[in-house]
Amino acid sequence: MITIAIPNKGRLFEPTINLLSKSGININIEPRKLFTESSYKDIKVIFVRAKDIPEIVYSGSADIGITGYDIVIESGLNVKVLLKLNYGKAKLVVACKEGDNIKDIYERKKRIRIATEFPNITKKFFEKKGIDVEIISVSGATEIMPLIGVSDLIVDLVTTGNTLRMNNLKIVEEILETEACLIANTNSLETKKNIIEEIVMLLKGVINATNKKLVMMNVPEEILDEIKTIMPGLAGPTVAKVLSDKPMYAVHAVVDEKDVYDVIIKAKKIGAKDILVVPIERLIP
Repeated sequence: MITIAIPNKGRLFEPTINLLSKSGININIEPRKLFTESSYKDIKVIFVRAKDIPEIVYSGSADIGITGYDIVIESGLNVKVLLKLNYGKAKLVVACKEGDNIKDIYERKKRIRIATEFPNITKKFFEKKGIDVEIISVSGATEIMPLIGVSDLIVDLVTTGNTLRMNNLKIVEEILETEACLIANTNSLETKKNIIEEIVMLLKGVINATNKKLVMMNVPEEILDEIKTIMPGLAGPTVAKVLSDKPMYAVHAVVDEKDVYDVIIKAKKIGAKDILVVPIERLIP
């Protein structure tokens, strides 16, 4: 049996459920139920706060977990980051009031007051800069703290930066980039290595398929070399001979979604026929 801890709510909850489901690990979600079995072998799932997951994995109460990279770094615990999951992306930044000059703040104050939900990351960041800070730990509404005189700066997560702008704040420095990640207990990596590697492979398959399409077409022999130049694929296109009256080949390639339109237009102009674009659920190299 292997136990995976996942967020019980918040911005990482639904994307995590979707990722596991697409990977073949379906979860029966019931209101207020804190643990459940999954459809995949012997995997048990527990629902906990995202902030608690590093501690739960570190202690061995869960073998693996999904939470934010920022939360893992803030915890300072010895867990292994196995995989970045390509959702929940944000930046941890330093911000001040719109009219303030950050250099003036650094120079005129002996000790700078900083409000944040990330005291450990913040302290280490400013220690490296040689700046003396007073950390004011908050659990929400960080943006209001400079406006009411509680702090000089804030350190907070942003995605678009709209909330900062709405509160007359501006970004002055970036500390780190974050996203959802899969972490593991170091002991479980040894004792349950095979099943953890299987789970990593399943998740990677879904992540690799994100924004990818399988483009297929029939190509007359005389334009095959030209078609190859516009359909490189991951390791070159797959080419197979078609049984037809005239020499014809089937060409298949995995293409980034953003490039599909251009590939189709160019291929059609060259002379490709019967072009198909197919969604990809999983891509395992």
